[in-house]
Amino acid sequence: MAITSCLSEFSLPELFQFLDHGTKTGLLTLRFQTDSQEKRVRHALLHQGRIVAVTNRLDHQCLLAMICQRGWISPEVLREQVNRCPANIPIGLYLKTHGFLQPEQLRLLFHAQVLRQVCGLFRLKDARFKFDAKATLPTTEMTGLSLSATEATLMGLRVLRDWRLLADKLPEATSALSRVVIGKRHLRLDSLEGRVWQLANGSVTLNAIATQLKQPVEVIQQTAFRLISVGLVAEVPMLVQSRSRSVAPEAPQPVSPTANSPKETTNVPDLSNSFMQNLLGFLRSSK
Repeated sequence: MAITSCLSEFSLPELFQFLDHGTKTGLLTLRFQTDSQEKRVRHALLHQGRIVAVTNRLDHQCLLAMICQRGWISPEVLREQVNRCPANIPIGLYLKTHGFLQPEQLRLLFHAQVLRQVCGLFRLKDARFKFDAKATLPTTEMTGLSLSATEATLMGLRVLRDWRLLADKLPEATSALSRVVIGKRHLRLDSLEGRVWQLANGSVTLNAIATQLKQPVEVIQQTAFRLISVGLVAEVPMLVQSRSRSVAPEAPQPVSPTANSPKETTNVPDLSNSFMQNLLGFLRSSK
């Protein structure tokens, strides 16, 4: 059964987390419009929660066209090797094994085909998506390299400049962070992410972290969101402890009303004086 929704209801970080943690295999299709109202589509091929290719069409020719455009293999030789490649072997891996591509060339292809395309997806204002777990994944679009959907989330959010679409999903500045992963992390963090992760002890608020690290609180909230999205920390709402003004202390002391006293406090001595005046008047009249 296919899963369909839109990014305004189910954000891309949440979608990628679902695909990675569920080790999903299938075809993720996103349909969206550009600022000029031009309709676009992106297809992400996933194998066990890892992104193996991103294409803008499904004719199985995108990766092959990239190889030919770079002049690394002639179209005739490439066509011959595609016919010889076993159906279950990624074409990139096959070409490297047989000496037609170097490892560095394969990494450059993967960067252009997957890394750059995935980062662009996080800038989408909205898109309809469909995940088809029964789709056939073409090996002619695969380099043999892959990226976990969680790593893709971390990379995409790092380069995101406009956070307005995710503003309502950011952790509160008054919340703290608690580490979910104890010990060695499975993800490589940048400097700021590492320092925030170190301070995620469940008691230090994001406001306090921002002050300690001398960063705007919005930057710390965005950094915290990245760590939350990849499952390294969890948000811990903090209870603000404050004494109610309407509740008197256990050992009350006489308080003289002043201009700066809260309204609730000045009302208490006023009632007491009035009560005492009435009481004295009653005692005098009863003599």
